[in-house]
Amino acid sequence: MNAPPTTSMLRALPAEYRERLMRTPREVSFRPGTRLFEEGGRAERFWIVRSGTVDLDLRVPGGRAIVETLGPDELIGWSWLFTPHVWHLGAEATTAVRAHEFDAAAVRSMCRDDPALGLTVAQWVGGILTHRLCSARTRLLDLYAPRDGGGSLR
Repeated sequence: MNAPPTTSMLRALPAEYRERLMRTPREVSFRPGTRLFEEGGRAERFWIVRSGTVDLDLRVPGGRAIVETLGPDELIGWSWLFTPHVWHLGAEATTAVRAHEFDAAAVRSMCRDDPALGLTVAQWVGGILTHRLCSARTRLLDLYAPRDGGGSLR
């Protein structure tokens, strides 16, 4: 698998765009065990972690599978950028979390108003999306692949 994309907005976006985006969030905190969002819910905001960790998970038979654990400077949520703006994963704080919370509609509006910003944000989030889908696939194969070395998944 390829190396993960730069998930840190501080390293991924040019300073001009980063500074514009960082004028918009509010500071939030989550206690351990807090669900930030659920699969199928409306994706109306997203977060950049300042401190702490968040597990991304998905529903599987018998419960949830953790796809990836996110930490400082990482993006929580990508579904806010792509219609129909519905979460494809769930997220839960595993430790105390401090984060920048962004209003998705406001950021989408900024991206529509400035196509160069929009393209840069879309490329950043798209790279993260690709990495997370690969992580989810790997995790599901770890959970459900035949253990005897034979057979196939259907």
